[in-house]
Amino acid sequence: MSEGAGLWALFGSSFLAATLLPGGSEAVLFAVLKLHPEQYWPALGVATLGNTLGGMSSYLIGRIIPQKKTLPGLPTVQKYGSPALLLSWVPVIGDPLCVAAGWLRLNPWLSALFIALGKFARYIVIAALAA
Repeated sequence: MSEGAGLWALFGSSFLAATLLPGGSEAVLFAVLKLHPEQYWPALGVATLGNTLGGMSSYLIGRIIPQKKTLPGLPTVQKYGSPALLLSWVPVIGDPLCVAAGWLRLNPWLSALFIALGKFARYIVIAALAA
């Protein structure tokens, strides 16, 4: 796999893994770093960007859900606000947190920042395992 193709596959995998669709972006990042260790920082950046944009797509879904419905993750986001999105990488609870943030109309820039920080921290751990 070429470096460019690997990064595009990583971006797609990272984006889809952060939506309501299942995915395994960690395995793709691990493979890209094993095949192209010189791509360490670009791979981390691409994975984080894709996963953050996927999380923000869940945030946008939350913005369009009618305000009459209660959502999973809502109490946590109501209590902690945008910093709760540091946990957006956690399987099962991450997507509902992003949707709840959108539903609550939290600041999208702060939401994106906390989503990105959480995702980046997780990918740093994966990258360290690949080294």
